[in-house]
Amino acid sequence: MKAAVYPGDGQPMRIEDRDMPVPGARDLLIKVDRCGICGTDLHMTSGHGWDYRPGTVPGHEYAGEIIDLGKEVDGFAKGDLVAYRLTLGCGHCDACDVGNVALCRGMKTGMGGFAEYHSLASGSAVKLPGSYSATDGALVEPFAVGLYGVRMGKMRPGDRVLILGGGTVALTTLYWARRLGAGRIVVASRSERRAEMALTMGADAYVQTGEDEQQRVAGILGGPPDIVFECAGAPGLLGQAIGHVRILGYVVSLGFCTSPDAVIPAIAGFKGVRLTFPIGYSARDFQRAADALLSGHADPKIIVTRTVGLDALPDAFDLLRRSNAETKVHVSPNAV
Repeated sequence: MKAAVYPGDGQPMRIEDRDMPVPGARDLLIKVDRCGICGTDLHMTSGHGWDYRPGTVPGHEYAGEIIDLGKEVDGFAKGDLVAYRLTLGCGHCDACDVGNVALCRGMKTGMGGFAEYHSLASGSAVKLPGSYSATDGALVEPFAVGLYGVRMGKMRPGDRVLILGGGTVALTTLYWARRLGAGRIVVASRSERRAEMALTMGADAYVQTGEDEQQRVAGILGGPPDIVFECAGAPGLLGQAIGHVRILGYVVSLGFCTSPDAVIPAIAGFKGVRLTFPIGYSARDFQRAADALLSGHADPKIIVTRTVGLDALPDAFDLLRRSNAETKVHVSPNAV
């Protein structure tokens, strides 16, 4: 089978031939139909630290059809469409106790979605409703991230919300903030190119950042935001978020910035800002996304702006590292 492999040291992704995986007794063998390219995939194949190990087949936003399964697997059958969920932790640490195994130091990754076929533990799979397409299924993971972030922001019905950024994390956060009862929502970004998408997802307004930004946002919201979701992961955005948020408000950092980001603690302190850094999601967040993703106010598939075959993945990675007009790019490893 073909798979996209990271060679290490920031080298471009390579398409290689690998042996067909054989499922263990409790595993599922799936034909990967769709796998999203995540910002984490780009960060961790950049050669600037925080990299995947050489030889890794990345890809964790995937869905596919079960074509074989181990003899000890229950609850699944050949032909089922499943999505991948982070579930395999050590089972006895603080992270596992609260259900977020992304924080478990003993977590066993189920990456491998950038391949034609993949074997994963049945405990890491969620069966999808029959109405879901593979594209829908590959969106469950990023939308679970957005749901978890909104919950960690302690959002209450009617809260004023500001979302910094216009990419996938911002849009999935926006989707759930609207569904869970936010009051007015503003999305603010350097570029206006995702304005229409954000408005469709539930924003009341889209603001291009720059001069008089805080005044413009507060004017639209009717006051400073109760919660600011930082969703772009660029240095400087934490300070920007702290500048916007109201006294005793929440700043939720979802951007997964891997570079130093200086803030002035006294500015945050004089506002009593509460700052949190959610990563991952709980099992219940993933299940909720899997069960209810298509019953909301907008079609999540609008964020998918391009689908490419596996052979085009290295070029897609290169494109996404530069200025581009894409939002979520999906890979279809078995496309003819």
